[in-house]
Amino acid sequence: MNVNQQPHMASPYGQPQPGYQGYPQSGYGGQHVPGGYPAQYAPYNGPASAYQQGPPQGYSPYASFPSKALAANLVSDLSSSSPLDLGMRGPPTSGAPPVSAAQAYSQFGQSEVQNGPPPMGAPQQRPPVSQPYNQGGMNLSGPQPPYNQQFGAPPTSMQQMTSQMAGMQVGSTVPSPAGPGYAPPTMSQAPASAAFTPSVPSSFATTSTVPSQPPPAERVPQSTPSQPYYGAPAQQPFPTAAPPFSTPGPAQPPAPPLASQQSFPQAPPPSQPPFSSAPPQAAPTVSYGGPLPPVQAAHPRAPPPTSQSSAFPGGPPPTSTPSQYPGPPMPQQPPVSQPSPFHSGPPPTTAAGFPPQGGAPPRPLHPGMQGPPLASQGPLMSQANHVAPPQPGMLPGPQTAGIAGPPPQPGMQGYPPQQNGAFGQVRGPQPGYAGPYPGQQGYGAAPPAPAPAPAAPKRLDPDSIPSPIQVIEDDKANKGSEPFVTGVRGQAPPLVTTNFQVKDQGNASPRFIRCTAYNIPCTSDMAKQSQVPLAAVIKPLATLPPDENPPYIVDHGESGPIRCNRCKAYMCPYMQFIEGGRRFQCGFCSCVTEVPPSYFQHLDHTGKRVDCCDRPELSMGSYEFLATVDYCKNNKIPQPPAFIFLIDVSYNAVKNGMVRIVCQELKTLLDYLPSEHPDVQSNIRVGFVTYNKVLHFYNVKASLAQPQMMVVSDVADMFVPLLDGFLVNVSESRVVIESLLDQIPDMFADTRETETVFGPVIQAGLEALKAADCAGKLFVFHSSLPIAEAPGKLKNREDKKLVGTDKEKSLFQPQVSFYANLAKECVTQGCCVDLFLFPNQYVDVATLGVVPTSTGGSVYKYTYFQAQSDQERFLNDLRKDIQKPMGFDAVMRVRTSTGIRATDFFGSFYMSNTTDVELAGLDCDKTVTVEFRHDDKLSEETGALMQCAVLYTSCSGQRRLRIHNMAVNCCAQLADLYRNCETDTIINFFAKYAYRSVLNNPTKNVRDSLVNQCAQILACYRKNCASPSSAGQLILPECMKLLPVYLNCVLKSDVLHPGADVSLDDRAYLRQLVSAMDVAESHVFFYPRLLPVHKLDVESNVLPVAIRDSEERLSKGGIYLLETGLNLFLWVGANSQQELLQNIFGTPAFSQIDANMTSLPILDNPYSKRLNEIIESFRVQRSRYMKLMVVKQEDKLELIFKHFLVEDKNNSGGASYVDFLCHMHKEIRQLLS
Repeated sequence: MNVNQQPHMASPYGQPQPGYQGYPQSGYGGQHVPGGYPAQYAPYNGPASAYQQGPPQGYSPYASFPSKALAANLVSDLSSSSPLDLGMRGPPTSGAPPVSAAQAYSQFGQSEVQNGPPPMGAPQQRPPVSQPYNQGGMNLSGPQPPYNQQFGAPPTSMQQMTSQMAGMQVGSTVPSPAGPGYAPPTMSQAPASAAFTPSVPSSFATTSTVPSQPPPAERVPQSTPSQPYYGAPAQQPFPTAAPPFSTPGPAQPPAPPLASQQSFPQAPPPSQPPFSSAPPQAAPTVSYGGPLPPVQAAHPRAPPPTSQSSAFPGGPPPTSTPSQYPGPPMPQQPPVSQPSPFHSGPPPTTAAGFPPQGGAPPRPLHPGMQGPPLASQGPLMSQANHVAPPQPGMLPGPQTAGIAGPPPQPGMQGYPPQQNGAFGQVRGPQPGYAGPYPGQQGYGAAPPAPAPAPAAPKRLDPDSIPSPIQVIEDDKANKGSEPFVTGVRGQAPPLVTTNFQVKDQGNASPRFIRCTAYNIPCTSDMAKQSQVPLAAVIKPLATLPPDENPPYIVDHGESGPIRCNRCKAYMCPYMQFIEGGRRFQCGFCSCVTEVPPSYFQHLDHTGKRVDCCDRPELSMGSYEFLATVDYCKNNKIPQPPAFIFLIDVSYNAVKNGMVRIVCQELKTLLDYLPSEHPDVQSNIRVGFVTYNKVLHFYNVKASLAQPQMMVVSDVADMFVPLLDGFLVNVSESRVVIESLLDQIPDMFADTRETETVFGPVIQAGLEALKAADCAGKLFVFHSSLPIAEAPGKLKNREDKKLVGTDKEKSLFQPQVSFYANLAKECVTQGCCVDLFLFPNQYVDVATLGVVPTSTGGSVYKYTYFQAQSDQERFLNDLRKDIQKPMGFDAVMRVRTSTGIRATDFFGSFYMSNTTDVELAGLDCDKTVTVEFRHDDKLSEETGALMQCAVLYTSCSGQRRLRIHNMAVNCCAQLADLYRNCETDTIINFFAKYAYRSVLNNPTKNVRDSLVNQCAQILACYRKNCASPSSAGQLILPECMKLLPVYLNCVLKSDVLHPGADVSLDDRAYLRQLVSAMDVAESHVFFYPRLLPVHKLDVESNVLPVAIRDSEERLSKGGIYLLETGLNLFLWVGANSQQELLQNIFGTPAFSQIDANMTSLPILDNPYSKRLNEIIESFRVQRSRYMKLMVVKQEDKLELIFKHFLVEDKNNSGGASYVDFLCHMHKEIRQLLS
């Protein structure tokens, strides 16, 4: 979508797109959510029925996405009947997975077929105790109602979804006989996921944590059921078709969840009682004191319509309730923004059903701990990420009641009201409820103990699944205070969201290189098994904060840099000096090379050179060498580069004010051309061209009194009509240049020419640079599809009917081959192209963007450009683009140590061979992503090395080599790999990989391939690294617990899953934009930052803690600032305090706020000043200027704002986080069965 959104437009990127209107307004469900934090999910009302929601549309196994071959063995069994344990655990130690209390557990449901290596042992019967408590888990595997819902329509609110998830078994197995609700299993087995089962009767004692368990995986806690009993109908399959989730055949009893892991309860297989019959073990699991409440037949609440967000029949997600907004915020639910005590999940609510907030439970649950530990295992606590089980003292009562906040109201948005009062209060079990699904009849009845609480459907509690905010805040607390020292090999850096200082002691700063894994497998077989991508995101010219030193420049004089004779790697800290310092052994290829006499130095007693600390190339991870003439093109020292401005003067460009704005701004900007040092004048030369169907060149030689115009109308054979006087020095020709810029707008003010050319424009700039024998950059300001007769002429091929078909990929491919050939010529000359587009209709960005994205340039798009509202954004982008530090005519090569090699590259560049990345221009914001593959075994002792060398011409015309070195560890145990990954970088890689794949594959296949690879990664962890546990538990590695939520954001993005209102140009634009994004920008792009501005402390410099991207987290009385990396939205609740509105907008009345404002007034009060400072600081952090849009609650613009609440279901069928987590669990279980 176009990123320049105008306030009036509905599309997220700012074009008014008709489609946005389809968003149901405020509530995703279509009802408005009342203000206040939506009520927390009511306590679980029982497990939701089986995950019915169908997978997002299109979720089929990816057909053509090449998934990295990693075998996934993790089992996440959403589908199994056991409870969903969504708890995550910390990465296990490299040793064998810890086994939780002796419980036999079968890892796979009976019906599951195991893919890949056989499970560690034959599945053992799972002891009843160990089984996580399912709240009424039902087997999803059994026949489920067809999943009508596309996977895509997640419940409206995240919470709902979560709740549903919690409530439902995601497994596809058939519900157990007990009945739709989970029948509370007999008391004999302690619920494994106590944490989740809030409704457990009090009689169960809480289990103490199991100390023995390793904390390795985080399990997602089941959402604690709000209902007290397990009888909730969580089991029923969601009415929505869940085919993708369901597994055929009865599910085998899930293995008990590890005590420490959080598990989502799953329904037990129908054949087996929800809880295993074995008596609970003595383990300190949380015991639910009494018998479980009988599962009532889950309330038969009708399954929600598939389309509804309450995909889970189990009950509407709390969010959906109307109370959502209006009610007072739930007091108990900790605001999202607060770090919850559990890592993985949002903060637990205090309500009885929720996991205790603090470590209340006896066991020390990690914040992320999963639900109640299996009895046999004891509390799940030990797993670092598990959600803590309820404390022993917790009420067994219905969770719902206990849940913080009022129960959701029946009308919750999008969810069908629950019959039983479902969501809300707990009612006594209704014995007579028939199971909604066939075969469930017995479900509810069986539990021996009647459930005290009604069988509210259980749903996953959004606060019990991993929270991005919690992870971000924990990282800031743990790693933000100390400097990150790079001298330790294989050390994962702080997250991109954490402010930290870097001390370079031999490895490149994470600002230059971030890796997907800092511990890579020793063999290709391990890499294939895990499927974790091995890649590095490299930003060679990244700007550093003021408190860090830029790379030192090393000058070796005429002889040039010291290099290995064989592999040509440059001198670096990994070279080993031998024979008294006369020779050195290469760390990359082990070849021995003579040290030149001029570089000789003695060694100390440790074998290091005595001058080691004085030479950056021997002690630092990043540095630069001055290159000699041998490194220059044609062995000639390069000329200083040139900037050429090519301005479209056709009717549209003149009418919308673009021509006048550009000419006016250039008069000032020419004083700010980039130079090596701020106090040194730039020696970049400039030239000017205007065009419509013909081109006008201008002679602005200093000796002229007036500029001269020369017209070239033969666009089929472009040439530059003048050499002397076209490219000039700004300081010498300033008077003539200013005269020209004043005249251009008037010269074309009355033009009637609407047609434009585009190919000849770039050819003209290229020919001018060739004639001057220099590299440079073209700034092209263009407004419309080039339909005039000329090379590169295009036709309008916009065809929405192809979207979603196998022919859709053609829309991302260039129409003609002309531009690819032109791009190759530009790269050869060092001609970088930046394109500023001002379209009012389709301009075929997929084709026009070929030259910019192949030359290291950028595309900026201002759809429906209006001078008044878009001028600030355009001018800020133009200023930043002209002033940013950059290199020209660059070549990058990545060398690696023996055993791995760079095999694939992503970004804005051109490659004429398999090793050299050629960039006509390389600026400080561009990244190149490199994927590595094994070609031999690696050793744990030596680790793996990579060296990125970039040869470029600086803006002063100096040829330089920038070197970045990185050493990572190698591991023979999968657990070590999973302990040292960086999810943000993995998502950056997956997004680029997927966005490139849409050029050759249907988007549905691309999405399926991503889901499949992610499932394989998590299944491999589950199978090889996690403690044994019930298949009903979803177990996630600690460092990857956010992989599902972030991956879902990529899958729902406009490129892969567009809404009806997203234009083809916007999709092509975003696809090109993401290809060169760094990790910090891709993070906020896929998971926007949402700040509660009403909690701002004006006395402090600390920002309020962000909240999760879900509508249910918004309060009607709040004001929130949402940052996407391309846009800023200020959402104003209808019940905001008058004092706050007065301080920010200068008016106390909500109705008087101007929704069209693009900047906030600067008022004389500390609140206004602080808020404006925050907005400015956000803009400074991003490479593109973010336009501010004010969104009033229930205003038409709210649809665009809601598009970025990525944990919720979206209008185009994208799943909510809870639904997707259930879907992933099912995929993992299928891989493991």
